[in-house]
Amino acid sequence: MSTSPIDRELDHARQSGPVRTLTIPPCPELLTRLQAVMAEADPDWDAVAAIASADVAMAASLVRAANSPVYSRGRGVDNVPQAMSLLGLRQTAVLLTQFLAARALPLNHPLLETFWLGSSRRALAMGYVARQLYGTSPDLAHTLGLFCDVGIPVMLQGLPGYAGTLVEARARMDRTHTLTEQIAHKTDHTIVGALVARTWGLPEDLKTAIRLHHEVEALEDRSIAEPVRVLLAATVLAEHLVHSHEGHPDAPEWIQRGGDCLRHLQIHEHELTHWQDALQPVFEHLQPA
Repeated sequence: MSTSPIDRELDHARQSGPVRTLTIPPCPELLTRLQAVMAEADPDWDAVAAIASADVAMAASLVRAANSPVYSRGRGVDNVPQAMSLLGLRQTAVLLTQFLAARALPLNHPLLETFWLGSSRRALAMGYVARQLYGTSPDLAHTLGLFCDVGIPVMLQGLPGYAGTLVEARARMDRTHTLTEQIAHKTDHTIVGALVARTWGLPEDLKTAIRLHHEVEALEDRSIAEPVRVLLAATVLAEHLVHSHEGHPDAPEWIQRGGDCLRHLQIHEHELTHWQDALQPVFEHLQPA
């Protein structure tokens, strides 16, 4: 067992309470292979290409992404090597991770019809925000945007009554999503999501940020590493950009601490308008068919 506070919390949750009965899906074998390659000091291009080509649907998804307005440079690509040359190694790994995560967590519930759409928009916004900041990994930010709510489908599949809790949590503006979950189930999707991250061997900072992304007081907690606090502030900002695009009310985190997040990232409010304009066509491209 790890001695980190979050791991101790996760160990306790796994040993007692409702989380004990939840089934955490195993990490897909191809994702395990991909993580091992990308953890090397000099990741092997051919090894990533082999992983990308190992699944026909995943290879097609990568080529389709490379041809999308998000990444395309005006010339079409027809195969995995061309797609990887356009995207670069790390962005290829991010997109493969996204595909494998979506396959590992099938969402067969009306409440989650747009789950991956919203997650993909948040992930793209997170990557965009990170590129405007100094010293923040766009790949890590993108992956956090994709995974930060991954506990929700796991809870929906495994906790009786969670569907009603999810409807209530989405509707309430007077408290955070996680507080509604805690009142009803004595756990929440950040704990379950962090368990998924730990089970899948995702980076430590990613696991920590998933656990804390609804903790509005975390920005001032100096026991939390600064790169994680930057990711937390960027998550609140990315959610705001996505909600603005979709015409949804802002989350309580933005209402309570949006200004603090902007100050932490040293961003002026007028920049948000430019960022929203830049992200508009990207978000629109992700509209469901």
